[in-house]
Amino acid sequence: MKKLILILAVCIANGAEAQDLKKLFKFSTFYASVNGSNSISDVDVFSVTNGLETVTVETPYDYNLALGIRKIARFGYENKAQTFYDGTEDSWSDGANIGKVKGLEFLFEVDYTRQQGIDYLDQHHFIRYVGSEYIVKGEYLEDGFADIKYFETSERYRYKVNDKLSFNAGFAQRLSEPYGYDPLADWMLSNGNIHYTYLALQEGYNVDVAASEYFSPEGELVATSKEVWEEVVIPTMLSDYTSRKRSELDNTILHSIVLGFDYYKYTKSFWTHAWASVMPYHVDNGEFSYEKYNGGQWLDYNGGLIFGYKQTKHLGYFVEGKYNKYWNRKWYDFKFGVNYVIF
Repeated sequence: MKKLILILAVCIANGAEAQDLKKLFKFSTFYASVNGSNSISDVDVFSVTNGLETVTVETPYDYNLALGIRKIARFGYENKAQTFYDGTEDSWSDGANIGKVKGLEFLFEVDYTRQQGIDYLDQHHFIRYVGSEYIVKGEYLEDGFADIKYFETSERYRYKVNDKLSFNAGFAQRLSEPYGYDPLADWMLSNGNIHYTYLALQEGYNVDVAASEYFSPEGELVATSKEVWEEVVIPTMLSDYTSRKRSELDNTILHSIVLGFDYYKYTKSFWTHAWASVMPYHVDNGEFSYEKYNGGQWLDYNGGLIFGYKQTKHLGYFVEGKYNKYWNRKWYDFKFGVNYVIF
């Protein structure tokens, strides 16, 4: 958060022309909301180890607590369909390199989420200043579903071909955990499998092979068969182990060349908004460099497309989507369809 505040200060000093706080936050929206729904239905699990036994597995309800503030101008195709902003809206155009207007825009949002019994803390913050010939942006993203977390800054020169199309080029810096680190590499056997039982013993688990009993580090009986041990306990142990080992390492800084474009055309019957950024070359000399892990340079990229066409006053088509690939992580959304209005 301190880095984001610093980026904000730099953006204001270089491009915002000494705006006061009232002007800075004019047209911005602060929102706080709670959304909830039932999760997956209860599941009955049957066992015949000691006669027929039934255990009902209950999953607690899903919820989302969203806190945020945003100041982002809406594009022509973005209609404000709701009276209140509740934080669940899909504003895919937020990922574009440039906004609808020049100047300073920002988003700060934190989501406390539980889905199908799993808790997540998701965050998305960015500050962007778009000038006639340059773009400065600072962004922090934490997505529990995609298992991605990084802080990124970028400085780009912007070349406007016309009012619709522009290209940009510059440099990006990303601060993240070393995604070139594989905690399980030391436990890999020559045949490509994991020596998971020995790792589990090192992690404090205990195994009584004769009695087919398996105990957690706390002494709790967690499995009474090899099948449950391998299919339930071991995956949990490996997940906990890799998460802990990754968290023990310091973050690393990656420097990259970034190239991008933005295209936006809007009429009431047809609109296209497309953008993309690619990072074809990177510099990272750390111990767990992703270049070493990958065996050479790699391509990181993100982009989006929003297309709408009203063929007649009754018939229309739409395509919307965005795609991101950083390191070996991918996260994306898309939708497409047809609307026909019946009078």
